[in-house]
Amino acid sequence: MKQRIQTAILALVLFLPFVLYGDWPFTLFVYAIATIGLIELMKMHKVTIYSLPSFLAIAFLWFILFPFQDVSSTFFGLTQMEVTILFVMSLLTYMVLVKNKFTFDDVGFMLLAVVYIGIGFYYLIETRNAGLNYVIYALLVVWSTDTGAYIFGRKMGRKKLWPEISPKKTIEGALGGIILACIVAVVFQLIAPFSFSTLVVILVTILASVFGQIGDLVESAFKRHYGVKDSGNILPGHGGILDRFDSLLFVFPLLHFIGFI
Repeated sequence: MKQRIQTAILALVLFLPFVLYGDWPFTLFVYAIATIGLIELMKMHKVTIYSLPSFLAIAFLWFILFPFQDVSSTFFGLTQMEVTILFVMSLLTYMVLVKNKFTFDDVGFMLLAVVYIGIGFYYLIETRNAGLNYVIYALLVVWSTDTGAYIFGRKMGRKKLWPEISPKKTIEGALGGIILACIVAVVFQLIAPFSFSTLVVILVTILASVFGQIGDLVESAFKRHYGVKDSGNILPGHGGILDRFDSLLFVFPLLHFIGFI
């Protein structure tokens, strides 16, 4: 526990200045942690990091994170869709050249891994560009959901939420997380109000809390499938980047998709 607290404090000291400042330093910081997150996922799948598919995947991730204005924007004369097709065709060509040592399943994994990581962190950048208050709101919702789920789960947890994926999570904990997230969101609305009504903020918070927990379960499913405890070890006592950002990878896109941001 002591190590977890020390790591959490250190992580906040490093993370918060970038969030508060925003602009290009924050964007570069997100590029860095997104790359680490992708590497963690590739290591789970036992993809050699120093290989052509890995380099292509990282390059494609950076492309996804680039703040294009719309889908018709070009990159060296290529649209986003064309670059995506080029990425897939390159991996399929590599599969043939290495005689299926890198398989069709690996190609599918690489594509989905980059899209999963890329979309979540892309919307983290977009959320910060929209305003600091939106980032703080999302962080508070996720953190309070985790805290509420832990407290209510330990005190009242009886019914398992999804034991095949995450044996320790309970339905009572999940509901407790939503309740605490709503309380925190209402307090935040009183301090730094959004243009939406409090009722809308509560409804959005319920949805964000649920999606955050789904994001957590998705990463738990990855780890259970690959037989690992943590996604990495860059954060002692907490695991890897994906262990800390799994919920946010679902929450940030959601807030944009529903028009909250």
